[in-house]
Formats: sequence, structure tokens, C-alpha cells
Amino acid sequence: MPNDRGHSELFEQVLAAARALGVTGIEAIVSEETQALTRFANNAIHQNVAERSTQLSVRPVIEGRTARATTNRLDPEGIRAVVAEAIAITRLTEPDPDLPPLAEPAVIPAVSRHFASTAGATPEHRARAVAEAIAAVSSQGQTAAGIYSTGENHFSLFNSRGVAATYSETMARFSITAMAGDSSGWAKASACDRNALDPVALARSAAQKAAHSANPRELPAGRYTVILEPAAVLDLAGQMFMDFSATALRDGRSFLSDRAGQKLFGENITACDDAYHPLQAGAPFDGEGVPRRPLTLIERGVVREVASSRQAAALSCAEPTGHGFPLPNEMGEGPMNIVIAGGETSVEEMIASTARGILVTRLWYIREVDPYEKIFTGMTRDGTFLVENGRVTAGVRNFRFNVGLMEMLSHVEALSPTVRASGEETFDMVVPAMKVRSFNFTEVTRF
Repeated sequence: MPNDRGHSELFEQVLAAARALGVTGIEAIVSEETQALTRFANNAIHQNVAERSTQLSVRPVIEGRTARATTNRLDPEGIRAVVAEAIAITRLTEPDPDLPPLAEPAVIPAVSRHFASTAGATPEHRARAVAEAIAAVSSQGQTAAGIYSTGENHFSLFNSRGVAATYSETMARFSITAMAGDSSGWAKASACDRNALDPVALARSAAQKAAHSANPRELPAGRYTVILEPAAVLDLAGQMFMDFSATALRDGRSFLSDRAGQKLFGENITACDDAYHPLQAGAPFDGEGVPRRPLTLIERGVVREVASSRQAAALSCAEPTGHGFPLPNEMGEGPMNIVIAGGETSVEEMIASTARGILVTRLWYIREVDPYEKIFTGMTRDGTFLVENGRVTAGVRNFRFNVGLMEMLSHVEALSPTVRASGEETFDMVVPAMKVRSFNFTEVTRF
């Protein structure tokens, strides 16, 4: 990855091009990304791809107007062209009386999330890990499929008022599905340091789930005590946090409307947004270069804080929290570093304390049914089990569910320690497993 100096030199060219056209207020975002992916199916690697891209995004501010133009041409002519395009578009837009001026510089706490082990990962590194994971699955007579990706990103944000915010990060992700005759198992994890991933352990977990869910029983729909593993908690509970937004509240599209300060969840539910948590990832500043402030979103079941961009904060005479998205946008802001506080009960202990219930590995095809009551429907998959008398006794056919998040998070009986969880429906979060009573399964699926 090029150093910060290379990015700042690009901005100097942006600034010069803007001034040549009579514009002094301008912001630029430079993003360089390298992504490599090894994909496997039917117990064999079948694809290895890598991509490197660089983008320059430019946003002028002219008399209450703003717009954005983006390019991947970084030669002098390309930079002048994108600046001219952004300025031309901006002058054609309607003024926004609430548009804030460009942000001023602020102290941004440093975080270290760039690891040479991940940045230097080769196709051979990934292939060896994938081969070992496939062996762990195929040795059980099952078939493996999944991905192993590694990459790095270097991101800088500059503006003509002196903001110069930079951030570098690496990320590794491993996902595997183990398939047997009438069952399957799944596991997934991500980490900034690829050495923190254990693909073989993930493969063994997926294979074990596939083996234990063979010959699944069909149970009647109804309300059950469920044990949701962290990925299932992530993909379901994670659906509500974009509503913790001052703009969403002002627009009337948040389920928190007329509910701020109320106790909406159980006493044991506390959640925050913390870009500095050791298991989190992402830049410590927002889309305007404002430092991210840790937020207490939920405290012992009570809604406490929401994210505010500079514009939303100004409209409510408050301070911005550093969660704004790059302007212009319609969403405003949102918390992106969710941490749901955990407890001390392991999944094994949750199982041992359950007379009859369902253990859920993951959820998918989640859709919102009622945005104000925060009711969702979806299905279980890749490892759903019957728990009887404190033991996992059988795999079961997958269910469709219909669940309100406020109700669900008021029925949590136990929480595990938190982990960094990866799912399919939302971005990665730090969450616990949960034991929840009266979880509503509406029907058995055909899958």
C-alpha cells in the first residue's frame, strides 16, 4: 500500500485543480484496496482471484450546495477532470440550508489494525489452509465448500480546512459449509490478523454439526426456548441498530420514535458502539473526518444514545458523535461498531440448563415484517438441533420464524462471553450467544 504522503500529494492536486476553477472548499477521499479470494467447492479449490483498486472521490461545497464525483484515474488530467465534474454537478444542485460547512481538524485516536501477516498472505498460504480444512471435512465423508479471503485497505480523508485523517486495515475471512446426505453444518470467522483465524477448527465445527444433524426430525411449529449462537444473534439483533440514528428519528423511520429513554429490552441487555474495542474493525473517524465517540446505545434495557452526524447534531443543538456517512447521503449516520455486552454462561452451559429447546447455528433470508415493532421473519439453516434434558439429542428440520426484537431481547435468560461474529445478513459485530425463551417458530421449511 502507498504511504500517507502519496495520498496527501493527490489531495494537493485536487486542491490546486479546485482553486483554478474558483472553488476553495473541497473534500477528497482516497481509498486503496487489495482483495484476494480463494473459493472452494466439492472438496477442491476452483477459483483464485485478486483485485487491486484505487478510487478518488471529490466533494466541493459551494454556497450551500454539494455533490460528489469519483474516479479511478489518478493522473493529473484525471484528477482535474473529476474535480471539474464534481464542481459542475454541485453548481447544478439545489442549495441545502442545513448543509454544514466542511469539518475542522480534530484529534483522532490511533488504532492499529494493519497486520503484515494478512497483507502478505499469498495464494499458497490460503491454499494450504483450505486443503487442511477440506481434509477435516472429507475425512468425515462430507463435502466442503466455502471461501478464504485476505485483503488490506488504506483510506484517507482530506479537506481544505485542514482535515487529514488516514486509516489502514487488513482483514481475513474464512467461511465453510460441510454438506452430508440430508444435513449440513457451517462456520465462519473474520479477523484483522489472519493468524487469529483457525480454518481447521472452523471446518471441524462445521463437520460436527453436519454429522450431528443427520436424519433430522420434524418438530411442530410453536414457541420454544432457543439457544442462538453468536452468528444468529448478529444477523437478527443486528437488524435494529441502523435505527439508532438522529436522522432516522427526525425522519420518523426509526422504531425508537417516541420511545427514546424507555426500557424496551431486558435488564440484561446493554449495547454500545465502540470503534476502539479490541475485537472491532473500521476507521476511528466518520465520513467527514470527525472522530468516532463511543456510544452507550442501550443500558440495562433502556435506550440511551443515538448516533449523530454533524448535520443532525446541528439541527438538534447537540454535539456530533462521529458516525456520519460521506456526504451527500439520505441516511445521515449510523453506528457501525456494535458491541452487545455478554455474560458468563457458555453455550454448553446453556444447553445443560435447557429441559427442551432448539439450538440454532445461523439464520438466513431475514426480512422485516413490521418496521416500527421491529418484527422479522426468516429461516434457520446449517445446523438446527433439538435439546432435551440438557443434551443435544437430534438434528431437526429447519424452521421459519416470526420474531419481534423488542420481545426477543426482553426474554433473554443467559448470555455467553462476547466474540467477534460474522454472518450473512449484516456487518460483523461483537456479540454473545443468547438463550431466549418463547421464540416463535411459525412453520417447518422444506429446506
